[in-house]
This record gives sequence, C-alpha cells and structure tokens, in this order.
Amino acid sequence: MSLTDPFVGLVPRKMTDSELARAIRLNVAAEVDAINLYAAHMDATDNESARRILAHIIDEEKEHLAEFLELLKILDPTQALDIEKAGPKVRAIVDAPTAEAAHAAHEAIEAGESADADEEPVPTKPPGLGKAPTVGSLRQR
Repeated sequence: MSLTDPFVGLVPRKMTDSELARAIRLNVAAEVDAINLYAAHMDATDNESARRILAHIIDEEKEHLAEFLELLKILDPTQALDIEKAGPKVRAIVDAPTAEAAHAAHEAIEAGESADADEEPVPTKPPGLGKAPTVGSLRQR
C-alpha cells in the first residue's frame, strides 16, 4: 500500500505564500477525496455503528476543507477575490430564466456591473416550471 510521503514537498528553505497556497490546494483535493471515499464506505455498509462514525468523520473532513479554503484566501488574495465574486455569479446564473440570460448575467458581473442593471429583476424560479424535481421524482417507476 502506498502512503503519502510527507517529505516530498520539503525544500531547504521556507515556502513562499504562493508555494504554500499550491500545497494547500493539494490539501483541499485530499479532503474532498477523503469525503468521497468515506461516503462510499457509508453507502457500502448497513452497519449502523460504522455509518455513524463515518458520518462524524465526514463532518470533520468538511470542516477541514472549509478551514483550508479560508487559509487559501489568506495566502492568495487573487483567489480570495475570485471566491468572493463566485457567489453572485452562481446566483445570477441559477436565477436566470434562460441560458442566454445566464451568460449575460455572468458577463455583466465579470465587467463589474450589476447583473440586472438594465433589466427587471430575474425571478428566482422561471414561471410555469411548477415544483422543483427531487431525487425521488427522478426515479424510474
């Protein structure tokens, strides 16, 4: 079994913030990988004790993921700005009634404009769609 060698990334000097940010991105990937691995283990067992422990560990990994993302924002101010802009972009895309409107909203935000500067506010749910689908409603009968 191959284990991660903690000394691979060591250098004979202290890392710059940029180098550490790159290392933290690897940690982010490892946390996501761990979350998915533990979730797969949960899906593969009916042992309730194991499922509870795995769920607890998943929660801890998600906390680690959040902490690494916060550290990444400190180490990489450009990344911090991208993260800050991502929320409004995603909301504008999700709330847009059409793909074209979503693209226009995204472009407006990229240009530093409000997503709805020249338009009526976009409804959060396009009219006539009815109830949003759920996992259960997507299952084949």
